[in-house]
Amino acid sequence: MISKKIVLYKSLLLILLPSLVFAQSETYDLVTFTPPAGWKKESKETIITYSQINQQTGSWCMISVVKSTVSKGTINADFSSEWNELIVKPYQASASPENNEVTEADGWKIKAGGGKFTFNKADAIALLTTFSGYNRCASIISLTNSQEYLQTIQDFLSSVDLKKPTTTSSVEPKEKTKTVADGFAFNITNFDDGWTSTVQTDWVEVIKGNVKVLLHYPKEGTIFPADPEPLTNAAWNILVAPRYSNLKNYKTAYISTYNRPYLGFGNATENASGKDVFIVFFRQGETGWIEFVIPDKSTFIQSFGFDPYNIRWDSNTDLMNALISMSNYNKFAIAASDFTGTWTSDFSGVQQLYSVYTGQYAGMNINQSNETFQFGTGNTYNWKLLAVNGMVGNMKYAEVKSAGKFTVLNNWQISFSKIENKAKKYHAYFKCIKGARLLMLLDADYPGSGIYTAYGKK
Repeated sequence: MISKKIVLYKSLLLILLPSLVFAQSETYDLVTFTPPAGWKKESKETIITYSQINQQTGSWCMISVVKSTVSKGTINADFSSEWNELIVKPYQASASPENNEVTEADGWKIKAGGGKFTFNKADAIALLTTFSGYNRCASIISLTNSQEYLQTIQDFLSSVDLKKPTTTSSVEPKEKTKTVADGFAFNITNFDDGWTSTVQTDWVEVIKGNVKVLLHYPKEGTIFPADPEPLTNAAWNILVAPRYSNLKNYKTAYISTYNRPYLGFGNATENASGKDVFIVFFRQGETGWIEFVIPDKSTFIQSFGFDPYNIRWDSNTDLMNALISMSNYNKFAIAASDFTGTWTSDFSGVQQLYSVYTGQYAGMNINQSNETFQFGTGNTYNWKLLAVNGMVGNMKYAEVKSAGKFTVLNNWQISFSKIENKAKKYHAYFKCIKGARLLMLLDADYPGSGIYTAYGKK
């Protein structure tokens, strides 16, 4: 078993850089290699793993080949990203590994590094070898808790041969530019200020002149508790990186405030068009991730009023207002034919009560409601509101219903003949999410704060 010293992984780093050789026995993606004889093999969508456990000594080793992805432009950027995603996050290894110098073979640049982590309350070593070239990035992971596997890891890495991709642009799907036929009447909105919004599969595309903005739909893995840089990098790798190559001058920034603005930006080549562009990736609060694709940095500064490279933790948050406002362009008109079916909205609020005199717990107050619109043929509807509120143990329930006909007054307003015993008019529009839309309603006579209520279709 390895000691707490770092001698082992420093010695392993000496043999991490493989000599690219010929004559192997197995191929996965771009990597050909000779797997360890008798080891257990496990294949998943983006990784293939070989593992061995010595039941007598408790030692173990895992060697994994990771499917290639689009390069971020340099070997250092690729290695840093791979180390963070493949080693730091799953194994909580050090964010600053011991590294070897970059080498090059057959058009591929190679970088290796290693660090310690804890597994089952014992020391273990994580080793990463990353290959960068031809707009692709591939990696091999070696994990072990014993020196007895040193020779096996060396033999595996020495057997590696990398093939060149047949093309550097066709390996990733091209960006879609057509509207999505999702059954709704309006898929394009032409705003009075010159912006045009179009519904796409994975985002709403907003264009004005030579500025393109993508309002990304929520996607797993892009929002989680983390410091600004790891979160921005993770979201960038999922939402942005697959559509670009040759990333340069990449940097992240944030402003320290109660709902931090997160920024990632750099220059890259757009795979779909082959054009060099400047990208700014942004999120603040509930805006979702927004991607700005612009010919160059000077055009961005002219359009949005600031240089992202000058943003610091203590910058004025008002600089972000122009970026935040872009989220308002996820907005599409309504038509009577769009409403057929059941649309619901749920609300829940909880108050924990404590005595101001004694500090002792005084109970819990709950407020819950469910509002439903069921739209039928001939512009008919049924409306229902169910409300539950009061102290736990003494809850009160109330339900109100009504039915009638609705009228779409214009592209942005709808009226109902009877809601709570009177006619009611709402400001209305549709907001897009992945594979669906939200119906946004605001009482036209009592707009209050101007915050719309969202209804999802069953």
